[in-house]
Amino acid sequence: MSESFRQTLIQAAQSGTQDGLDVLERSLRAVEPSDVLAQHLATLGFRFESEARVGLAAKAYALAARMGRTRAPGYRLAAIRSRILDLCQNDDFDSVEPLLDDLQQAKDAAQDRDHADPAFTDLGWACEMHGEAERAVRFYLLARIVRDKFGGAALTHDGDTFEVKIKNLRRLQFDSLLPEGRFDEAIELHKRTGRVHGSAPLAKYQIVSAKALSEAGLASYVEVLPARRIAAPALKFWEPPPPLRSEAGDLDMPPLYLAFLEEAHAFPRSNVVVTGDRVVYDVAAHPRRKDVLIQDGVNLDQIMMAAFGQTHALIELPENAERIEAGLVMFGLQSRNYGHWFSEFVPRMICYNDPRCPGGIPLCIDDHMPNTHEEILALLDTRNRPVIKLPAKPVWFGKLGMAPVPAFFPFDMKPGQPFYDTIWPSDVFRTIRDRILQQARDRGLLSERRDRRLFISRKAFTQRVLENEQEVADRLRPLGFEVIYPETLSFLEQVALFHSAALVVGSSNSSLNNTLFSQAGCQILGLIHEDLSFNFRGYTSYVESGGAQITFLRGKSSERRSNVHAFHANYRVDPKQVADAVAQLATRSPAISGRIVT
Repeated sequence: MSESFRQTLIQAAQSGTQDGLDVLERSLRAVEPSDVLAQHLATLGFRFESEARVGLAAKAYALAARMGRTRAPGYRLAAIRSRILDLCQNDDFDSVEPLLDDLQQAKDAAQDRDHADPAFTDLGWACEMHGEAERAVRFYLLARIVRDKFGGAALTHDGDTFEVKIKNLRRLQFDSLLPEGRFDEAIELHKRTGRVHGSAPLAKYQIVSAKALSEAGLASYVEVLPARRIAAPALKFWEPPPPLRSEAGDLDMPPLYLAFLEEAHAFPRSNVVVTGDRVVYDVAAHPRRKDVLIQDGVNLDQIMMAAFGQTHALIELPENAERIEAGLVMFGLQSRNYGHWFSEFVPRMICYNDPRCPGGIPLCIDDHMPNTHEEILALLDTRNRPVIKLPAKPVWFGKLGMAPVPAFFPFDMKPGQPFYDTIWPSDVFRTIRDRILQQARDRGLLSERRDRRLFISRKAFTQRVLENEQEVADRLRPLGFEVIYPETLSFLEQVALFHSAALVVGSSNSSLNNTLFSQAGCQILGLIHEDLSFNFRGYTSYVESGGAQITFLRGKSSERRSNVHAFHANYRVDPKQVADAVAQLATRSPAISGRIVT
């Protein structure tokens, strides 16, 4: 190596600039290839790489590959890897894809089988964690190419496929664009990647309620129950009443209506209904829309993409919809969940049983519902309607009948907003209770017994688990309590069991729903974690519609994973507190007053 070239190399290393490397490259024209010289250049590249100046590293490695003899393939591979990283740092993602084939060829030439390639999955995840949605999408798109062409990683760090991740990130981007009315930008973003996750084009629709649609002359509408005001529930706690952090639900109940739309698109597992240039969605059309987090189009079991602004929404309207001439909506978001099913969906049967609802129109349900849901439908249906189970595919209805959730019930509130604790109307749930109890009575399932003590097990579930359930059960058995497992019983078996109870103890979850069928005066002890945003009013108003009374005993929340909602935290309670509470509640139960002591 000549002294003049040595000085040029030192100056390039000291300057650490592109100009310095350009001077070095020009000086190489008069130098013979040499492995020693190539090693010096590669060392310079390694230094730049360690300093995160990957553009300069790529240039130095490329020069090493040009001057090297025996190790040139390895230097060429290092140059391509650094070049890819440099392009990514500068958000020039379009230039990366052509280099992926070059990268694979360079690896083959260098016989390199290690894992030093740019980790697009890692880079995407890092961007996602920093809230850089667009960069994350671009990295996941590259990771998807590597997966398909070269057998790279198949899933993201949280177990999603790249397609699902890209779709969900796009949805997050829409949430930031739509409040500012930037619908066109959102549509353009979707055009770039919609094919990746198999989505149809998005279009903009005005958000309206069913009543507003009827007022525009585009739907028939009749009120089965008028708007009315209800009483606030009286909450009861074993401890002194704590300062709740939730927002009390409205006491003004909306009408319970029956509406019919002509030529409407709907989506199983979703509450979205599209007709013409409008999306019919009562919650999204509510004056509180700005505070409400709409979940449709986000969950993994959704079959379309949707994003909601204040007055309009972007909806994906697939072209391969199944045609059904007429149907009644008994499908929707979270229909599989028993708690949501009974409070949001079951009350609609009051409207579909109304004489003003034409006979013969099928009830349409999601096909992933448990058998218990169908059992309830059969008990409530007074018109002997057929039932259609809808798979996860879009449906185009010639005529679609709709009925509402009986109260304003946002699935969740936006971050920073207090949880909205919906208060449920007792008149609606008493009607349901009376119908089902009569059906059970007609079948000879209701006994004369009224003094059973029931402890509801939560062992079959993985969220909101009472972690010391066995301790509590052991404390309650000597007091005459039976441990029951509702998931092993049919719906009517549960109805009969709770109807015979004087005392019920259980975790505050959907297993308490069927205490609606308990006798008036039955005492219920609802065990729950310590979160003061919990829907205590919702549980009380629902359960006490049938005349039972619920008292809450709060335990200690366990540490939970970041992806678990606070409402679903596991917890522990003091068994002695449970026994003491039971002794007190026993004095309030007409069937067993004074017969349980601790």
